Amino acid sequence: MADLLKFRKNVTSQHGEDGIIERIFHVIGKGSWCVEFGAWDGKHLSNTWNLLVKKGWSGVLIEPDPKKYVELQSRYKKYPRVYALREFVGLSGPTRLDALLRKTPIPKDFDLLSIDIDGAEYHVWDSLRAYTPKVVVVEYNPSMPDDLAYVQAPDISVRQGSSLLALTRLAKRKGYELVCTTETNGIYVHKKYFPLFGIADNSVTALHWDRSHLTSLFQFYDGTLMLHGCDRLLWHGVKIDPSRIQVLPRPLRKFGNWTADRVIGVLKHVRYYRRDWGSRKR
Repeated sequence: MADLLKFRKNVTSQHGEDGIIERIFHVIGKGSWCVEFGAWDGKHLSNTWNLLVKKGWSGVLIEPDPKKYVELQSRYKKYPRVYALREFVGLSGPTRLDALLRKTPIPKDFDLLSIDIDGAEYHVWDSLRAYTPKVVVVEYNPSMPDDLAYVQAPDISVRQGSSLLALTRLAKRKGYELVCTTETNGIYVHKKYFPLFGIADNSVTALHWDRSHLTSLFQFYDGTLMLHGCDRLLWHGVKIDPSRIQVLPRPLRKFGNWTADRVIGVLKHVRYYRRDWGSRKR
């Protein structure tokens, strides 16, 4: 029962979430209502399309992009049980998720919430107070290590994301437990359902299995910095050049009892030094 990953399957989801979600509701009981934002066109990489179209669920889909919202409306025009909102989910006031959901007949204890907005997922979930979904699928930043509890600033315009550990701590505070992770999503169930899954250890280190997006930095004794793991910027496709991250120019990379003041003093007297010496050949 514990290994939900073996049920991974994509209908429209990206990393097997469709199959995992199906299994979760097989365990806790059939669901009927879901929420997803940004919903995009209502199908591309969607965690809810399978539920709404194939399983007969009702739902709320929220998308701010005007062109994609038109596609979203068109896709679900024959599904009166699907409520499409052209809104930008905010953290307070009339755009807060609570306020947007009040425009629909969705029950307070609806079944599934899927949050994927490439940034402020933590704060949007944190701001949800009037509704208690049974299951939450939320995107985390997969480049952040398991022991880092990083939360980006509470600003929708900031696009940094938060770590899986930070989201898991928020989940516990809100009464949820981690049951599975995919490459980019943490999947949580309300704590009253957690015993049904028979998971002995649901810590981040136990359930976060994919570390292919992590980049580690380590040091040689001579002060050379080296990278291990993912060697590119995940969302830009640019390869990381280790020569561009060096703090010390090559002539100063020697083992010894160097102090910061001594390094700075030497740097001022070597021809390699410039304030923008990152552009110099290392």
